[in-house]
Amino acid sequence: MKYGALYRLGADRLTAAGIEEAALDARLLLESVCHTDRNTLLVHGDTEVEQAQEQRYLDGIKARACHVPLQYITGVQEFMGLSFAVNEHVLIPRQDTEILVEEAMRELHDGMRILDMCTGSGCILLSLLRYSNDCAGTGVDISAAALAVAAENAAALGLEADFREGDLFAGLERGSRFDMLVSNPPYIRTDVIPGLMEEVRLHEPLSALDGTADGLEFYRRISREAKPYLNGGAGVFLEIGFDQGADVRRILEDAGYDRVEIVKDYAGHDRVVRCIWQEKENV
Repeated sequence: MKYGALYRLGADRLTAAGIEEAALDARLLLESVCHTDRNTLLVHGDTEVEQAQEQRYLDGIKARACHVPLQYITGVQEFMGLSFAVNEHVLIPRQDTEILVEEAMRELHDGMRILDMCTGSGCILLSLLRYSNDCAGTGVDISAAALAVAAENAAALGLEADFREGDLFAGLERGSRFDMLVSNPPYIRTDVIPGLMEEVRLHEPLSALDGTADGLEFYRRISREAKPYLNGGAGVFLEIGFDQGADVRRILEDAGYDRVEIVKDYAGHDRVVRCIWQEKENV
């Protein structure tokens, strides 16, 4: 089948399946399968597609029509100008999370030791390592399958990072100390999850989404458990839900963190909480 005709077939099938951005997804999937770009559709639409590529494309369209996220089909997502491998074991990196990385980069200095809690694909930690010099990074996740993806991404980017399996700080060795903590922890309330779009609810890992009944449990745990692992003056940067700023601020202030600030995303919603840990006696 010709390239343009195959694209139109895919777009029609996704439209019929109720996929919101059917035309865009059909094009991006075709470009991924055929290793082409947007110009190919405009200029070379009459090019014959190899049979094997045609079948892979149609298989991908079938999966997307069942609301499998496009990124899980193509196996890649762009984040902070870098390409990251993704699969069903990790959250798909989102533009909102780039706000977290950008805020951390404001305080990132060469030679720092960075801890990324709930690292998933490693996109946060690896972006910070990629855009700094001589920093050391440790990423922790409860999922061994997620850590395998993170390790793959580190290797693809030519970066070294220490990935550890564990339930938050249980994955670290005693005595480990860091100059910066970043985290995009699970923060969606349990009762909200059934109402999420199918792509998220049915395909992204539940353990990376469910923040328990009020969505705040991981912030409570991080605020308590991080202290022995942070050097004095360490910066803490946490992604939050759009309506969680005041609650997370209170959790951190009650736990003794200083200079707690809420950072909004480009839509004007609360997105990141940043603060400083200064070692205190009897805290």
